[in-house]
Amino acid sequence: VQIVQSGGGLGQSGGSLRLSCVASRTSFTIVTMAWYRQAPGKGREFVASMSWTVGTVYYADSVKDRFIISRDFDKNTNTIYLQMNNLKPEDTAMYFCSVQKLGAVYWGQGTQVSVPS
Repeated sequence: VQIVQSGGGLGQSGGSLRLSCVASRTSFTIVTMAWYRQAPGKGREFVASMSWTVGTVYYADSVKDRFIISRDFDKNTNTIYLQMNNLKPEDTAMYFCSVQKLGAVYWGQGTQVSVPS
């Protein structure tokens, strides 16, 4: 599956940015699409996810009430977004989109988000 991310870049404290993730049509059933991030010198951490069939969403405590994960319901695309509001310097990281099916996870190329202090 091909995953293409866009958006992100340089933000400011209290500002907003939006990330997009488009996954090519797949021959398998997507279970979940999600966002993860990795700050310099740290491991990759979960940010938000959406179950593909039911639409249940989950957020990390650190982004709850600030970030919103959503999807494009056009049946011809597998697209999710991450609206990031009230940005903080600790949100600085490389953000990765993931597509999950039973038994496998596929990753996007990553998108840098920087929020200077």
